[in-house]
Amino acid sequence: MVRFVLALLVLASLSTGGCGEAPPTKPRIVTEAVAYNHDGVELEGYLAYDATLSRRRPGVLVVHEWWGLQDHPKERARRLAALGYVAFCLDMYGKGKVSDDVEQAQAWSGAFYTDRAGHGRARAKAGLAVLAKDSRVDPARIAAIGFCYGGSVALELAYANAGLKAVACFHGSLLLPEEPKDAAIPTVILVLNGADDAWVGPDAVAAWREAMDERGVTYGFQSFPGAVHAFTNPGADARGMDNVAYNKGADDKSWSALDGFLRLHLGR
Repeated sequence: MVRFVLALLVLASLSTGGCGEAPPTKPRIVTEAVAYNHDGVELEGYLAYDATLSRRRPGVLVVHEWWGLQDHPKERARRLAALGYVAFCLDMYGKGKVSDDVEQAQAWSGAFYTDRAGHGRARAKAGLAVLAKDSRVDPARIAAIGFCYGGSVALELAYANAGLKAVACFHGSLLLPEEPKDAAIPTVILVLNGADDAWVGPDAVAAWREAMDERGVTYGFQSFPGAVHAFTNPGADARGMDNVAYNKGADDKSWSALDGFLRLHLGR
């Protein structure tokens, strides 16, 4: 296994301005609802980009939690746009399909988990295709990030060798690859995990690391003490669920790690 050196991530996230340089133009973030279809289902994603930039730039695919495409992934897309990326939140369920009901979210997400290699990958790749075809995006420099359920979807895209440069999984369930051990997984992966997440315990972490090591995957793994599931979502506490809570410290640190990770593998 090739491990990331945390110092590299920190260095990669530093600004590189020099004396005499003109101050950067303030970003002008534009957002758009984007309609697209997959397998006869009407989907609606969310695009965010900085309109002051004219050059092609890296793209980042954002995958929502199992509640559907709610505000949290959209806010992250806007943050990514402010950093100079074109960000696209895909829609895994269908236009308008969002819910705060656990049973409903579980039913919708089940379509991915019960057929990862078929329906799951195809639905995720449909969203990836929208981003890759955007005229502002350099299709050779695309990454995917996902949160909880979305982290699992992002990992699946890495396992599928979908042409991504990098994948980051925030508090995901650490799905293991279904491919044989000799199948190539060239995508670089970063997992950002709550150290106290009862749903992703030491055994699950060890099994995932072993699977990555067996396949020679380049990956990094960071755990944040005191953080449980959904630690990046400020609305997590309102769910009233055990093992689900926002943690600002872990949120800030994991986002800084992502910033360095994307700079390292995508540039700007």
